[in-house]
Amino acid sequence: MGSKVDTKDLVSAGEVADLLGLAQHNSVTTYLRRYADFPRPVVEKSGGHIRLWLRQDIETWSRSRPSGAA
Repeated sequence: MGSKVDTKDLVSAGEVADLLGLAQHNSVTTYLRRYADFPRPVVEKSGGHIRLWLRQDIETWSRSRPSGAA
């Protein structure tokens, strides 16, 4: 059985974009391709059209980047 996740901790691509200061949610897909260490979605449905990440994973990744690198 998988680990339990509080649904309040899940963020969509649009929310990920907001957290990272990106203008468009489509940029998150670019980040998935560009950065090998970018967090992978914890939920991926409909062939990748629905993706959800853990907020903490995105925040931790963002803090680990050099200033202005992400």
